[in-house]
Amino acid sequence: MKMSDSSGGRRARPLGDPEELARCLWTIGDVTRLRILRLLPGSPECEAGKNVSQLAEELGLTQSTVSNHLARLRTLGIVRHMKRCRDVYYWIDPARARAVAAGLEQALKLGSRPRAKSAGKKLISGRRNP
Repeated sequence: MKMSDSSGGRRARPLGDPEELARCLWTIGDVTRLRILRLLPGSPECEAGKNVSQLAEELGLTQSTVSNHLARLRTLGIVRHMKRCRDVYYWIDPARARAVAAGLEQALKLGSRPRAKSAGKKLISGRRNP
């Protein structure tokens, strides 16, 4: 079995780079790609793997369309693939998925924002009660 590098030999830039994170989020944000990601397993195990024909059938799309979307996801490194006989099987790279999630969390500064002191106070006429 040949394990393929999903980046085509290139290494993606770290997700601390705002341009790389934006590119990842833009690519992942496509509805069809999100549907594909929901169908893919998180590991390359044989019984869970999906090939293009299986994905196309489940999504009601052509194999060509699914292949093109998978190529974009592979370029990001979020999807990996392995050739088995005549078919290529795809799965989500958990480490890259975690990196995208961490990059988004960092960009949004989740967990580090101070809570507003007046968040629990009632609004009256558009102003907060003291």
